[in-house]
Amino acid sequence: MILGTNHEKMSKSKGNVINPDDIVSKYGADTLRVYEMFMGPIDAAKPWSEEGINGAHHWLDRVWRLMIDDNNHLRDRVTTFNDGKLDKIYNQTVKIVSDDFEHMRFNVGISQMMVFINDAYKADALPIAYMEGFVKMLSPIAPHIAEELWQLLGHDGTITYEKWPTYDPNKLVEDQVQMVVQVNGKVRSHLKVARDEDKAKIEELARNDEHVQRYTDGKTIRKVVVIPNKIVNIVVG
Repeated sequence: MILGTNHEKMSKSKGNVINPDDIVSKYGADTLRVYEMFMGPIDAAKPWSEEGINGAHHWLDRVWRLMIDDNNHLRDRVTTFNDGKLDKIYNQTVKIVSDDFEHMRFNVGISQMMVFINDAYKADALPIAYMEGFVKMLSPIAPHIAEELWQLLGHDGTITYEKWPTYDPNKLVEDQVQMVVQVNGKVRSHLKVARDEDKAKIEELARNDEHVQRYTDGKTIRKVVVIPNKIVNIVVG
């Protein structure tokens, strides 16, 4: 239930009724849908907020401007080229939104979509496959803008019957890991290395780490134990 701005049930006698026709006329139907789904758990009582409806409108505008320029053309950033920078966040978003929408947690799913849009603005390239996938996720909550974006992405038919996007579990894994470096069992530094990096390369990085060298200089390194993706222990004597 949506309450009035005074947290009370809407009624004409209290003068706190919000006319949805007025909201649609001012902001559009998509903004109203997104706002209502983003307000909180679908079964909770939530007070109406003018600031909240403005926020939903602003976010949809950001989604549009991410892909479309001032001449209503697709931006050059939307391309078939993929530099990999959005791989993880896109696949995370598909996974999270799919689960949240299935369980009617629309507010949580929309939050994740907002995270994706923020990251996309920082990217140089916007892989068209990711933009198409995002628009498919947008469709249930903002069907009108989603249809327009779908057309501008080069499609003739409606987005309504398109398959829901899927995610690649392999793209959810961090490309880099942080490893602990110990000297005689005490933590002396940390290394950021590629996941599953070669043991010899990890040992070399650990030996040359300036923080580690404070405890190894002038001493004999008797053994180096490397457990990939986790820890390096240097034994000196």
